[in-house]
Order: sequence, then structure tokens, then C-alpha cells
Amino acid sequence: MAINIELIKSLNGRSDKQVATANSLGLRKIGDKTCQPDNPQTKGKVKVISHLIKVTEA
Repeated sequence: MAINIELIKSLNGRSDKQVATANSLGLRKIGDKTCQPDNPQTKGKVKVISHLIKVTEA
């Protein structure tokens, strides 16, 4: 299984940890989308930046 993640809010003014987490998922600009495996590591990253992204099942 996999999840689709889309960045819907800007990374400007966010903490270094949040920006690094978004970058590790491949999200750099608003509107960027990525498909990631549905595992505990990805879920932890999603939790850190949940207020900046939209997550859907793939």
C-alpha cells in the first residue's frame, strides 16, 4: 500500500525540522505531490507536518 501526499501550505517561516521533514518526503514547493509507502516511518513524518499537507490513499 502507498499514500499520496501533497504540500498545500508554504514552508516559509516553518521550523528547520518541518522543512527538513518535507524535503525528505520530496516536497519543496506548494503543489508538489509524492507517493510514499504506508509504513511507520512515513506516518511519523506525516504527523510532524500534518498541518501543511493533504494525505490520500493511493
